[in-house]
Amino acid sequence: MSFEPHQERRLLAIFAADVAGYSKLMRADEQGTLRALQSNREIIDNLISEHRGRIANTAGDSVLAEFPSVVDAVWCALAIQRAVAEANAAASPNDSTTCSRFRTKSPR
Repeated sequence: MSFEPHQERRLLAIFAADVAGYSKLMRADEQGTLRALQSNREIIDNLISEHRGRIANTAGDSVLAEFPSVVDAVWCALAIQRAVAEANAAASPNDSTTCSRFRTKSPR
């Protein structure tokens, strides 16, 4: 691997999130879980954009995004946890398929 002295580099923060207990939720009620996931993903996608992030990839219940700063990524993660909790609290108390918690993590 050669080093180019004028090679452009950029620093960014990587954000990863998935649904805690997703497999168990899918086994219990696949359609309801998918509806809840879609609803929560709308919240998540909007918050990522609002916090200057860009979705790099999604797969199943997971989201991988990049942010121009760690501060933006952390504030977004906090906003997602809060917004998803509020959306789940507003859902029917009999709805067992709410995606109760998105786990957010950042690689070290």
